[in-house]
Amino acid sequence: MKIESWLFSGGVIFFLPVCVVYGYLTNWNEWVGIVGLLLLAGLSLMVGWYLATTAKRVGARPEDRLDAEIHEGAGEQGHFSPWSWWPIVLAMGAAGGFLGIAVGFWITYIAAGLTVVAIIGWVYEYSRGDHAH
Repeated sequence: MKIESWLFSGGVIFFLPVCVVYGYLTNWNEWVGIVGLLLLAGLSLMVGWYLATTAKRVGARPEDRLDAEIHEGAGEQGHFSPWSWWPIVLAMGAAGGFLGIAVGFWITYIAAGLTVVAIIGWVYEYSRGDHAH
């Protein structure tokens, strides 16, 4: 994870000078872009810091070593639900939220309800039904 942390931390070195150049070229009158670039630098710093602290905790992975073999990265990578429909319902709720902002705010209330139902359904997916633990 050291390479990933350096890539994201390097974003700060890129985005801060870009922010200064952008501010200079717009005579410091266009605050949306300036604030956006500053937030992007901060986000890059936060992700880089998280990956660096995780790399210290986890240690070297096979991807970090030059002498690693392919079979060292084999095995279970996590638990995924290939039959789950809840991510699609959650995406529809998020899309409805953006649609409500663009078209009519009343749609946002419906989308918020759909989003809450989707999150609850996804969290409790393995607590009920055929796949309960």
